[in-house]
Amino acid sequence: MDSMGRRRWAIAEGYIPSQSTGPAPAMTSHETACLLNTGERDAHVELTLFFKDREPAGPYRVTVPARRTLHLRFNDLQEPEPVPRDTDYASVLVSDEPIVVQHTRLDSRQAENALMTTIAFSE
Repeated sequence: MDSMGRRRWAIAEGYIPSQSTGPAPAMTSHETACLLNTGERDAHVELTLFFKDREPAGPYRVTVPARRTLHLRFNDLQEPEPVPRDTDYASVLVSDEPIVVQHTRLDSRQAENALMTTIAFSE
């Protein structure tokens, strides 16, 4: 299969609630970037977070193997710093290979959970 996607993506909306309802880790409130690499080479991705009242965080670095997918929970990002909870942010992903990026949020602060998903903006 040929490579699909773009090399630069933006997710303008990000927020991880500090509270959750339900069993962890499946029902922990989280943000996820679902990364798809249909190409023949590994994709090396850098993720930078932008905030309204401080300097950006990152880059966070991940690899999406060739012909694979990676569901990257922002909650799990620790280096260079943990992603702050209860804080608005946006993210930019830059890859050395074309990838497809989908954004998903699970908000489980209440027993009635909310799940949102959308394709990120690509350039």
